[in-house]
Amino acid sequence: MPLLCAFLVFLFLAGPVGAQDRPLEGWETDVEKRSIDLDELISGGPPKDGIPSIDQPVYIPAGEAAFWLGDREPVISVRIDDQARAYPLQILMWHEIANTRFGDVPAAVTFCPLCYSALVFDRRVDGETLEFGVSGFLRHSDMIMFDRTTESLWQQITGEAVVGAHTGTRLKTLPSQIISFEQFREIYPGGLVLSRETGHQRAYGRNPYVGYDDIDQSPMFIDPSDVDGRLRPMQKVIGVVIGERQKVYPYELTREAGVINDDFAEQQIVVLHTGGAASAMDAPRIDQSKEAGSTGVFFRQVNGRTLRFRLVDGNIVDRETGSTWDISGRAVEGPLEGTRLEATNSGDYFAFAWLVFYPDSAIYGSNTD
Repeated sequence: MPLLCAFLVFLFLAGPVGAQDRPLEGWETDVEKRSIDLDELISGGPPKDGIPSIDQPVYIPAGEAAFWLGDREPVISVRIDDQARAYPLQILMWHEIANTRFGDVPAAVTFCPLCYSALVFDRRVDGETLEFGVSGFLRHSDMIMFDRTTESLWQQITGEAVVGAHTGTRLKTLPSQIISFEQFREIYPGGLVLSRETGHQRAYGRNPYVGYDDIDQSPMFIDPSDVDGRLRPMQKVIGVVIGERQKVYPYELTREAGVINDDFAEQQIVVLHTGGAASAMDAPRIDQSKEAGSTGVFFRQVNGRTLRFRLVDGNIVDRETGSTWDISGRAVEGPLEGTRLEATNSGDYFAFAWLVFYPDSAIYGSNTD
């Protein structure tokens, strides 16, 4: 019951419930162009822009954010060129999209709480920079975004337009990872943090989905027939995309191992899972939530050499040079100090969400691996 009550409060704050019988009435979307049936779109409650995106983000030094952001709180860490920023989930879970720029790169930082999916996209399409909002629709429980130029509808997990003029177009994914605020400060001492000055009043720091991050929970807004039986629906996984292939690494294995050296899609990668970040969707207060950990997936090649990683006294160390690495894929000590591993296209998800969009995924540790 606490989960339901909290979610109803969230819907109240977000706005009135949208109609489901005529889902695109009043929209300027070209519905003749689409790759899905319109009846796959369901209302999540709030109407278009009922969950307001952050379109004029304000950033502050990490030291200032520390007055209201706990060390264990999860943030989406994004580094593009020499700019590093943290997007606290305590803010983004109420807005789901932040339209921003990293120098010359226009980006959309997105988070769907129902799928625990955090993805960052390049907002440029055919030479035009798009601005994204929250449509209020869900498909397979995942947020449907819309661009304010053509009002095309975009699936958040895949970054693909599914209805409208841009149907079939896929946004470029930019590297990001969920780590703790404390880890972000240590890795990027000059990094900036998204401020609570969003232009909206929300209960930042409170979790409107109390108890949702529970392996015994049932996913919201999804047909049971769409649930892949290979993993429990609410099991946390790390999903990886390389080319046309996908693979998931269950948390129960990655958390225990800490470091997994793997060969996948003809590439050598390393999957890291350390302590650090709390869950954003467990306790009423995010800073008091259970440990979820921080993750990252990287290619293992450095200067033409493939490295093999292991844990030594809790530190991530490569066997070839003895260098020590952090969760961001940066060597912090040893012969390779200052070197950064290249990040893969990867992130954290509830298993049901990943597998409904990538049903052909291999599963690490199973007979599909």
